[in-house]
Amino acid sequence: MTTIRQDKELEEFRSLMEVPSTFEEGFSWTALAGAVFVALLMVPGAIYMGLLAGQGIGQAAQWVTIILFLEVARRAHKTIKRAELFVLFYMAGAAMGSPFAGLLWNQFFVQSQNATAMGVTEYLPSWFAPSNPDVLAARNFFDPAWYPAIGMVLFGTIIGRFSGKILTYGLFRMASDIEKLPFPMAPVSAQGILALAEQQTEETPAGRAQAETESWRWRVFAVGGVLGLAFGALYLALPAISSAILGTPIQIFPIPWVDWTDKTGEYLPAVATGLSFDLTNMLFGMVMPFFAMLGSFVGLMVTLVVNPVMYHLGFFPSWNLGDKTVRTLFSTNMDFYFSFGIGIALAVALVGFWGVYAAVRNKRKELGRQRQRAAAAPVVIPKNRGDIPTVAILATYLITSMAYILLSGYLIDWHRGVMICLVFFAYVYTPVISYVTARLEGITGQTVEIPMVREAAFILSGYTGGVKVWFLPTPLANYGSGVSDYRVAELTGTRFWSIWKTELILVPIVLVASIAFSQFIWSLAPIPGPEYPFAQTMWEYQAASTSIILTSTLGRFSAFQEALNFTYIGFGAIFGIILFATMFLLKLPIFFIYGVIVGIGRTMPHIVIPQFIGALIGRYYFQRRMGLKWRQYIPVVAAGFSCGMGLVTVLGVGANFLAKAVIKIPF
Repeated sequence: MTTIRQDKELEEFRSLMEVPSTFEEGFSWTALAGAVFVALLMVPGAIYMGLLAGQGIGQAAQWVTIILFLEVARRAHKTIKRAELFVLFYMAGAAMGSPFAGLLWNQFFVQSQNATAMGVTEYLPSWFAPSNPDVLAARNFFDPAWYPAIGMVLFGTIIGRFSGKILTYGLFRMASDIEKLPFPMAPVSAQGILALAEQQTEETPAGRAQAETESWRWRVFAVGGVLGLAFGALYLALPAISSAILGTPIQIFPIPWVDWTDKTGEYLPAVATGLSFDLTNMLFGMVMPFFAMLGSFVGLMVTLVVNPVMYHLGFFPSWNLGDKTVRTLFSTNMDFYFSFGIGIALAVALVGFWGVYAAVRNKRKELGRQRQRAAAAPVVIPKNRGDIPTVAILATYLITSMAYILLSGYLIDWHRGVMICLVFFAYVYTPVISYVTARLEGITGQTVEIPMVREAAFILSGYTGGVKVWFLPTPLANYGSGVSDYRVAELTGTRFWSIWKTELILVPIVLVASIAFSQFIWSLAPIPGPEYPFAQTMWEYQAASTSIILTSTLGRFSAFQEALNFTYIGFGAIFGIILFATMFLLKLPIFFIYGVIVGIGRTMPHIVIPQFIGALIGRYYFQRRMGLKWRQYIPVVAAGFSCGMGLVTVLGVGANFLAKAVIKIPF
């Protein structure tokens, strides 16, 4: 929002890196080898760690891939260009979606206690998951009963990835080339890639002079890598390896957190308490803007004070003394925060739309004042960046949107109300919210969503035939959230065609690897189970939360009607608008405003507290000692930490798979 003053902290992010003058092709045989490597090693690791700790290997997988290929290139006396490094980095990140891993959740949801208790299970469509107990007990995705669900995953992945990359590129053109927004968070990834590129430069005689002034990135990256190796060995690798050897994971640090809620409930009723020992949270607090972390902490403190008062006033009748974190979150969500959160999010969306309107209005005034001076500067697209014509972007949008509408219409028997919703999603909501998000991503590195749009549309459509409407492949997307990928590519001098070529090669390889390894992991043991502490802790809560919405189209009184309270929605919206206005008048930073909004209500102290501790250490120790250099150093440290954790995690997961794949002979 250009009408909001530009914070000093935001200006620090603007000046971290500049766009290079030349662009190189990043897709090569190295990238193809990277795709195979990612499919064989990173995809199963991501699936397994999501079940074990509730987190993929995300950026860790990206840095592991790059490090491995750099070591291979070094021994072959080759140099990998920075554009090729970006493609490897991007490829590893794009592969972490593991599309078929969602089927593991589907098979659980069909059998979950909460879905059954709320009357959802019997209405689930075949393209979500088969409901036959014999089929589910076999734990075999290659059973014909799973084919409709597999087909839906294939359609959503292929069409979604194709349309997403092209349409996101179009939004990047608008936000970066036309409006010239800074994308303050893009340098976080670009800095790490440049660190590795510079490390190669150090090893060549011609690059030693340049390396004397720029090699700091590699040294800082190595420090983060050692920290990641040490912590990852204890936090993630030890449980994975001990599970393979002993059958039960050994956890020095509790996963996903230590839970104190049942012990503190007498003093802090209706408040979830606990602590996560994942060091990644502290580094996240150091990387993110300080005022965003401060805002989240303030929001959490408000929750710690307000929730007990509200409990004594009768706002949380579902909460009982002795409830743990999961039950506490579900109870407070059902009783109040489900509706209040909708109102808060509506306030955020209204402020976002107002910012866009004000920006357009101010731009028109500015252009009017500058007409005598050639008005606005012409849009200059860098040469050889790999841009495509605008007509290709528009054609992609129209064709893919129509594909979603036609398939969904067929699955829902062309229900008139639902068809109107699908057209609205495709040609009204998606382009508007995508543009707004692209602008916010370019200005603050944050995104915006209007809550409950799909839910409200389907409920108002008049559909009461069950729950299959919720599993349609709808043309509802926010393409603005991915525009920073193109900014990172631009900062590293990578041609955009490299991204699209990578997608064409990567998607089929990852699809095959994802279904194969999902099947393998499911065949080892039922999911969730004691070997997967996060899934065992959180999945039932997630199933209960999901079922609330699904019950709204059953044509009878449901949990959704019980949780939805328009008074609380209105109160949340008014509270959010007043909060924005007050903080704006007090001239508080925009990062702080959004942080408070995020921290109020359903955020767990388990992760907010370590994030805030990291933010305090970064700002009041490291930044005081190092000045603005700290803003350049900490993204590279975080990248190295992710790489170190990824290396040791992949080792642990590999040992686990090998041990469980061995056939034991009983003599």
